[in-house]
Amino acid sequence: SAAEHNRCMSDPALTPPPSVPSVPPVEERLARLRRMKHLALLALVLCAGLLALAHQQGRSGLWGWVAAFAEAAVVGALADWFAVVALFRRPLGLPFPHTAILPRRKPQLADQFAVFMRDRFLDTPTLLARLDALDPLARLGEWLAREDNARRLATHLQGLGGVLLGCIDDARVRGLLQGAVTQRLERLDLSHAAGDLLDTLTAQGRHQQLFEQALLQLAEQVDSEPVQRTLASVLLEIAGQEYPLVLRTIGLVADTDEFGRRLASATARGLTRWVHEVCEDPQHPRRLAFDRSVAELVERLRQDPDFASRINAAKDRWLHEPVLQDYVRGLWDELRAWLLADLASPQSRLQEQMLLAAQRLGRALGNDAVLRAALQAHLRTVVEQSAPALRDLAATHIARTVRGWHDEQLVQEIELAIGRDLQFIRLNGTLVGGLIGLVLHALGG
Repeated sequence: SAAEHNRCMSDPALTPPPSVPSVPPVEERLARLRRMKHLALLALVLCAGLLALAHQQGRSGLWGWVAAFAEAAVVGALADWFAVVALFRRPLGLPFPHTAILPRRKPQLADQFAVFMRDRFLDTPTLLARLDALDPLARLGEWLAREDNARRLATHLQGLGGVLLGCIDDARVRGLLQGAVTQRLERLDLSHAAGDLLDTLTAQGRHQQLFEQALLQLAEQVDSEPVQRTLASVLLEIAGQEYPLVLRTIGLVADTDEFGRRLASATARGLTRWVHEVCEDPQHPRRLAFDRSVAELVERLRQDPDFASRINAAKDRWLHEPVLQDYVRGLWDELRAWLLADLASPQSRLQEQMLLAAQRLGRALGNDAVLRAALQAHLRTVVEQSAPALRDLAATHIARTVRGWHDEQLVQEIELAIGRDLQFIRLNGTLVGGLIGLVLHALGG
């Protein structure tokens, strides 16, 4: 609904995010981190120098305030340095308890981070709400409605098609595909499948309609003059071979060619009359006999093991026939060559067809709200059904990836991400510690 859509769009968790800023190169981030470390170390050294100078001046008068500031600042700086270093490694390499926290607790952190991502970002309601808020089909329609976008997509698909054809043509891939198809066809029970197909085709008397159409086409062909001439020649040839005396006798009183034409015409008329009788009578014996033959064939295909064995054996011989395999390979090679040539051409017909299809899809998605709503519903169903498995798979992948990092890699990635802020904590600790030292000196004075 409109209210739900507005709620989704007003929810900060559901509004489209801004573009993710680019991350500087590792070398640049390392240089920034080193500068902050040097700055924090310089502040510590300066405070230590001030403390030494105050001691040298006897910590009297103004130097007492300087000493109080510097002393507390050094303590604060060292404490924060210890806390920051303890996150990533053992300070000074010494085995202090509860140090090197990130490397030591990497497995637990990996699992907890994976669960956090799964439950807070990949749960099904959040994904569905995000899907509804984004309205991807409308956006796709708007994007494809622009010809430059549709052409860009068609060009990308054109290049991808060439890559896929190249992969399929690899001898190993082709052998794998051919083997998989052959194995699938070998497991196919062709006899039972043919029986099911025939049973479907004969449902509600559809086979009788086909039978009737075939008979009418036969009658039409027999009734044509070219077929009758051919039939007359065949009849005369058969009569000359089987009944030569009868044919010579007829030749004494009539023209044999004319006799053949009349015989062919009479045969055609008789066949046409018989065809119309069969077509006009639903209970004609020929129709009933055809019904019985089809039913018997379906029954044999489904129930006769010997018949099924012969059919499947013939299928297997056909599958492994070298001539057939060579023929199929030849057809594929010709088709692949044509596809590659077309995809490589600047005037590719396939690309133009893909462009037209993309534009039609864009217009349909943009103009047909009913189609868009139906596709959106199907998309929501797919997401809803696949999200639980995908979120568990994503969590497992995240946990395994983090667990697989080397300790140095984990420390470096996190330190580069938050290390500068941690060095600011050291600077703040130095300053805050110094200020607290001044307060305590004032209270003690």
